[in-house]
Amino acid sequence: MSELSSSFSPAEIEAPLYKKWIDAGYFSANSKSDKPAFCIVIPPPNVTGSLHIGHALDHTIQDLLIRMKRMKGFETLWLPGMDHAGIATQNVVERKLAESGKTRFDFGREEFIKKVWDWKKESGGAILDQMKRLGDSVDWSRERFTMDEGLSRSVLTIFKRLYEEGLIYRAERIINWCTRCLTALSDIEVDYQDIEGQFVQIRYGREGEDQIWIATTRPETMLGDGAVAVNPNDDRYKHMIGKKVHLPYVDRMIPIVADELVDPEFGTGAVKVTAAHDPNDFEMALRHNVPMIVIMNEKGIMSGTNTKFDGMDRFEARKAVVEELRKDGLLGWEKRPYIHSVGHCSRCNTIVEPRLSLQWFVKVAPLAKMAGDAVRNGKVKISPKEMEPRYFDWVDNMHDWCISRQLWWGHRIPVWYGPNDEVKVVGPDEKAPDDWRQDEDVLDTWFSSALWPFSTLGWPDNTDDLKKFYPNSVLVTGYDILFFWVARMMIFGLFAMDGKQPFDVISLHGLVRDAQGKKMSKSRGNVVDPIEFMDKYGSDALRFTLARGANPGTDRALAEDWIAGSRNFATKIWNATRFAIMNGANVKG
Repeated sequence: MSELSSSFSPAEIEAPLYKKWIDAGYFSANSKSDKPAFCIVIPPPNVTGSLHIGHALDHTIQDLLIRMKRMKGFETLWLPGMDHAGIATQNVVERKLAESGKTRFDFGREEFIKKVWDWKKESGGAILDQMKRLGDSVDWSRERFTMDEGLSRSVLTIFKRLYEEGLIYRAERIINWCTRCLTALSDIEVDYQDIEGQFVQIRYGREGEDQIWIATTRPETMLGDGAVAVNPNDDRYKHMIGKKVHLPYVDRMIPIVADELVDPEFGTGAVKVTAAHDPNDFEMALRHNVPMIVIMNEKGIMSGTNTKFDGMDRFEARKAVVEELRKDGLLGWEKRPYIHSVGHCSRCNTIVEPRLSLQWFVKVAPLAKMAGDAVRNGKVKISPKEMEPRYFDWVDNMHDWCISRQLWWGHRIPVWYGPNDEVKVVGPDEKAPDDWRQDEDVLDTWFSSALWPFSTLGWPDNTDDLKKFYPNSVLVTGYDILFFWVARMMIFGLFAMDGKQPFDVISLHGLVRDAQGKKMSKSRGNVVDPIEFMDKYGSDALRFTLARGANPGTDRALAEDWIAGSRNFATKIWNATRFAIMNGANVKG
């Protein structure tokens, strides 16, 4: 290089330089190399997503590690890819269809899925181009997608193995249900928000008979009650345990049961047991043989109560039930507004309805134990170590995982049903029997992304990539998904790879906050766009700002002034290099 321009202009320099690196194959990995391996598989962003400031931090840290190891002589693989993001992607395409007054049901399953693939080809994956803008030194020749042919084969393989070992089962359980998306939701798809509700006292039992006052925030669900529960040590109610009281409006006698789960200090100390619409009530119902009565359809409309409330929306019914109770003298105290935490669908912000539903589950207890032991015995290191208790709290108390979703976009559950209630799981190299019916549901997006550390390397085949780069050297991700994604990769990696961990180190960074340390949110108006900053100051300035303030496991603040300062620092390096060249230094381009 004989000279540099007199001014530093990132927009003119960064894109051509990145293209030069790609064309020269600097980022390509060689699985047959005899160099020591260093591998990171990128946490796959959603195909619907765009680069946000959290991605920019995450990718900057990974790129630093990869480039350092590359310069030290390691055979480095930084593998890119995307997640199909089942519910988010289906929602995007359904909203597009709605613009012309259509729904997915107007097209049918097969035609709708074609439309999703068309959208993915034309509009999905914008984030990959943005990663190039950021300067990510990933091996683009190995780019993967959670629904590409190879990864689909991995999904079928592990589903069949888990099923055959009794670790996948189908059962009726309480799940998170979105009445708008019409599907079960995983825990990570539920956002809890404090809202203004009501807390009311209701009298069960007719005049002249046994009576008891219960307290609830969801009076409409009383129509599905199967019992009333009290604490066995609560002296107020000991004489009533085992008796029955009349449930208003449905004309049903329900028992009073004793259960340690009931908090005597909550409300009246007596709670309704609505087993089909509350997870705690469901567990109590199992212990006391209480009937489970579903009183809403999948859209949250009251149904099957045989009362005048049938046909009402759940929130309309809530108001109507309270008014009826008040009119009939069955309503005691009312607390309004009553602030409490309520789950909302993270995709559409609809209030989630706990609902008894027939779903597919993974039996996680033995798998989670392996995941906990791998960290306890030092096979996997969590950095910073202070995050270990949070990890153990999750894997040591993990509930069975609901993996079925009532969507069309995703990996369809590979289960077929025969004419005589026969069930067959069909693997990747098998064919379903003629005239059998396949399960309508698809798998939770997290099921396929839990295979990411090894499916992307060619598993279940024993490929050169798998032999060279598994276990991955390090996983770099935010601490906020330690529970939901990291733990699931651990349980599936240890299971599929015969006890070999998916990565040696879990490196957890914090969230990016604004200059005052507040969490970024659209409602606060403090969200920053990394693309805008890169346009204004250059990618190196943004990356340097993020890197210099990043400490393991802790959040870091970000202000535009700091990025401007980094841009000035880059200009100083440019000018110093230009001065050296002008005075005879030999600088390679």
